[in-house]
Amino acid sequence: MATNPSAPRRLGNRSARRAFGLSGITEIVSELRRVTWPTYEETFRLSVMVIAVAAAIGVFLGVVDLGFSSLFDIILGN
Repeated sequence: MATNPSAPRRLGNRSARRAFGLSGITEIVSELRRVTWPTYEETFRLSVMVIAVAAAIGVFLGVVDLGFSSLFDIILGN
């Protein structure tokens, strides 16, 4: 009886499953070692940019909200 090579293999016993899990962890660790991590300066600069953009969008949305609030007060006659 021929087996399908593209079919997923089932791991039968507990030790085979444990070995499969450990190989997955070692693959993750090896991938993390190949990552190019940002420098402190780059991380700081990008974090400041994110905070500045979030603050600018917050101020913009606050102004728009105040504008709509005033507009509805005028329309409703309050």
